[in-house]
Amino acid sequence: MKTTRRNSFLAHALVCTAILLPLFAARAAAPAKDDPAKPGAAQPKGPAVNLSYMDRTVRPGDDFYQYACGEWIKHTEIPADRGGTSPALPLVDETDKRVADLITAAAKGGASAGEKSRKIADLYNSFMDEAGIEAKGLKPLQPHLNAIAAIHDKRELARALGQTLRADVDALNNTNFHTPNLFGLWVAPGFNEVEHYTAYLMQGGLRLPDREYYLSDSAAMRDIRGKYQAHVALMLKFAGFNDTDARAARITALEHAIAEKHISLAENDDIHKANNTWTQADFAVKAPGLDWAEYFRGAGFPEQKSFIVWQPTAFTGESALVASTPLETWKDWLAYHFIDAHAIALPKAFSDERFAFYGKVLSGVPEERARWKRGVDLVSDFLGDDIGQLYAKRYFPPESKAEVEAMVANIKAAFRKRIDALTWMNPATKAEAHAKLDTLYVGVGYGESWHDYSNFEVKADDLFGNLWRGRLAEYHRQVARLGAPIDRKEWSMTPQTINAVNLPLQNALNFPAGILQPPFFDPQAPAAANYGSIGAVIGHEISHTFDNEGSAFDSKGRVRNWWTPEDLAHFEGATGRLAALY
Repeated sequence: MKTTRRNSFLAHALVCTAILLPLFAARAAAPAKDDPAKPGAAQPKGPAVNLSYMDRTVRPGDDFYQYACGEWIKHTEIPADRGGTSPALPLVDETDKRVADLITAAAKGGASAGEKSRKIADLYNSFMDEAGIEAKGLKPLQPHLNAIAAIHDKRELARALGQTLRADVDALNNTNFHTPNLFGLWVAPGFNEVEHYTAYLMQGGLRLPDREYYLSDSAAMRDIRGKYQAHVALMLKFAGFNDTDARAARITALEHAIAEKHISLAENDDIHKANNTWTQADFAVKAPGLDWAEYFRGAGFPEQKSFIVWQPTAFTGESALVASTPLETWKDWLAYHFIDAHAIALPKAFSDERFAFYGKVLSGVPEERARWKRGVDLVSDFLGDDIGQLYAKRYFPPESKAEVEAMVANIKAAFRKRIDALTWMNPATKAEAHAKLDTLYVGVGYGESWHDYSNFEVKADDLFGNLWRGRLAEYHRQVARLGAPIDRKEWSMTPQTINAVNLPLQNALNFPAGILQPPFFDPQAPAAANYGSIGAVIGHEISHTFDNEGSAFDSKGRVRNWWTPEDLAHFEGATGRLAALY
């Protein structure tokens, strides 16, 4: 999986390797059957290639996916608490159990435990304390709703919108946690000035996953929109608002208007269209309607000189909506998003309704995951590196790290040979491609440094406050990095994450310890099995360095055209034909 924007992990590495994994899986995702020979039965851990997943009635040239996976698909059931499954799901479940065990061990330390262990245990326990959450009722929420209700003009609205800015705009679309951002902040190396951290501003303001959920005229999308509006009304009703149907209609109409201003996913992935530097003075000229001076004051960095604005037309359109939409509608929008963002820390009616819409309606998941599993997710989201250090130490030995690093070196060597063998590429372009490959940082298992969460205050009896303080602490950590020298070896994933990522701005890859376990990697398996599973993932991530998006970045992570005109024309023509064929 590749990302150039914080949290935009939309293409899961598990999916990218779905064709190969069934053949090399050490165990299956389905519940164990009485007959262990069945393709859907749980398989014993071991190095054997699992041929029982294949459907040999299908010709591989007609449909290779069905040929490789067909029998597994026929005999595998999706668990009730999941929206999908794969042969790697047992690894996900096992990793959850391991992290839960580490949390339990941290809790047993009691008063003698270190600060990190106490924070881990207190955060988890605050989520598991259902009785305490119920007893608090709406008290934690009320001061924030009162502050929103007290907004009396568009100037104060601008400041309040600035105060909602957080460093997780794409988490608006995450069904676990989101914050009510009109815009979002991403702090990363600059497109053009790659030696220091830069502020990127992103379009936001929507709760459904993408603009098409608001704009598509399909029956499915119309149905989702109707149920979303009913969900908004219910959440407001639970929070004590009156006239909730009318308020919900205005809120969803505003989000529909915001969606009309958003750019499409295809446009969003065009790096060259995203490379727009605006000074603070530019915002008032290019995006009038919002009091930008108050917005930046509310956001906490009034002196920041410039930003990279990823979607300029969205900023122009959304800013105009601030001016044209009634103040009371914006206040309702802020209130609803704040309630929805903290539903897991509110009485059961809120969390149940949240799952009823985002789980059942939006994701098609019949049952909510066990609370302890959601608690594990919470700890990994807010204290990921603290729990990750414990995970890596216990479950990822140095021998495994060395073996995977050797695989990476071999696969990079194969890429070098492929570059040299390209008959259509000129020597000048090949030299640049080699420079990208030679300087590519590949992190295996865990990072070389760890995030510091000392500015995050955690209380065992205050889940609502923990969510609020945790998001604010991360935001302050990100803002403090603006203008500082970059760390090219910084990780964007925690060790327990079961995924992998390509980071073009750093010219780097991350392969966490979580994915370096069976069925992806098994130190007891033959080399062929490991190269066919985790090797495919490694090759996939390296290939992103040279695909239609990665090819826009040079060896230092700068957005720069390093291709000769002839080579670029050939590359764009070939990728265009492939896209058309697909």
